[in-house]
Amino acid sequence: MEKYDVIVVGAGNGGLIASAKVAQAGYKTLLLEKHNLPGGCATSFVRGRFEFEAALHELCFNGTSDEVDGIRKIFQDLGVNVELLYEDTLFRAISKGKDGYDVVLHSGIDNFIEDLEKIVPGCKEKVQDLFDLIKNINEAQDYMAACGGKINPFTLMGKYGDFVRCASHSMEDIERALGIPEKAMAIINTYWGYLGVPADDINGLHYLSMLTSYVKGKPSMPYNRSHELSLALVDAYQKFGGEIRYNSEVTKFLFDDNGAVVGVVANGEELYAKKVISNVIPNNVINRSESIKIPTRFKQLANARKLGMSFATIYIGLDKTMEELGIKDYSTFISIDNDSRVQFEKRKEFGMYVVNCLNKAIPNATPKGTSTLFFTIPFMQGDFPEDLKAEEYKEYKNALAEKYIKDYEQTIGVSVMPYIEEIAIATPATMARYLSTPEGAIYGYQTEEWDNIIARTVMEQAEYNIPNLQFCGGHYVRGDGYPSGYVTGDMAATAVINALKAEAEEGE
Repeated sequence: MEKYDVIVVGAGNGGLIASAKVAQAGYKTLLLEKHNLPGGCATSFVRGRFEFEAALHELCFNGTSDEVDGIRKIFQDLGVNVELLYEDTLFRAISKGKDGYDVVLHSGIDNFIEDLEKIVPGCKEKVQDLFDLIKNINEAQDYMAACGGKINPFTLMGKYGDFVRCASHSMEDIERALGIPEKAMAIINTYWGYLGVPADDINGLHYLSMLTSYVKGKPSMPYNRSHELSLALVDAYQKFGGEIRYNSEVTKFLFDDNGAVVGVVANGEELYAKKVISNVIPNNVINRSESIKIPTRFKQLANARKLGMSFATIYIGLDKTMEELGIKDYSTFISIDNDSRVQFEKRKEFGMYVVNCLNKAIPNATPKGTSTLFFTIPFMQGDFPEDLKAEEYKEYKNALAEKYIKDYEQTIGVSVMPYIEEIAIATPATMARYLSTPEGAIYGYQTEEWDNIIARTVMEQAEYNIPNLQFCGGHYVRGDGYPSGYVTGDMAATAVINALKAEAEEGE
């Protein structure tokens, strides 16, 4: 019987980083992936003469924030380099509500603040105060990372007060405490859709860290789509001696008599390892394990948390250039109201959606004389009609696409419909089939106020308490998003490597 040091389940962003780092450390590693390609959401697909980015809106790999530097270092340490193209514009935000706006914000904290000052005169100093909080937040995160889970709460509260306050309040609470005007708040909170929780509920620490990463740097896109990132990580992993098996979905987690994970089953074969890293959501781990082997607290954790957001996505290939169509922006956020809570509650009525034109970031992303649009529409648990019949699915998708394309045309003042050459439509049902997540959730669990990053980090050892099983990905301590996936993959690998070293030393 062949036995591995480490088995990694799932070749999404977190799993790819985790497997590459473990293999680089010299451990015999097996990476199992249910599809015939790596990457999970970090992939692309082809329809006709167009290649569409499946999920990625933008990366924040360029800048000076601690998180960006950390992600860049993860890739550099693995010897992974990809060609990135950058955008100076962060986003265009259009609100059709009372005191609405149509504004463009640029990268760089000074530029971002100056843009806001022009839109909302008098807000500059208070917005600067908001970004000043990030220094204490970064220092606190460094302290927590160095503690190895043994955090002194008195040190945290005494030395890193801004961090604790941000971690225990919503983004909106922080903005109101600083006296930021409502309109400026609305624009600052534009990115809430990337995390799936409105600003009155999203953990302030989580949102502010993400916002700062984007604002300090420049939004970037891999020249050859996110699939290039995935292939580059697989290449690094294999150079380190790692083994990868595609078309190998894990259908069962194996336990010993003491409740420790000892392996998995894939394609009917039992595979054993000293440690297992799961890039699949805990719900699926529970469903693929003997119930008696799963600790009660772990089950309670999965049941207590709300599933994160899913999406409907519309991929359009157009036989006109963006210039010919009159499209000028890469990322356009369109909302029905300034308030993110209203946007969230009215998400079925154009509450908020995002439209990306990849040609703005990568001019030759499509054949000459063409362009693409990528619509992203948020769906929450229960939004997708449960009684939809199979024969009605196509009509449902087409009606959804037509509805949003028409709203985009009217809002932007462009004509899209006559120039559609290719169109593909995905719904939460698509995401559920592709990712095997409940309700098609792509963001793991919602990072609500009670279930924030600091709470997850402090309680990690008590909650993720299955021996020999480590987690990474969007359902883990940092929530989801490409950067979080890479960071949690690195965290999981570090924890496993340290555990293996400690066990080896004990056995000597």
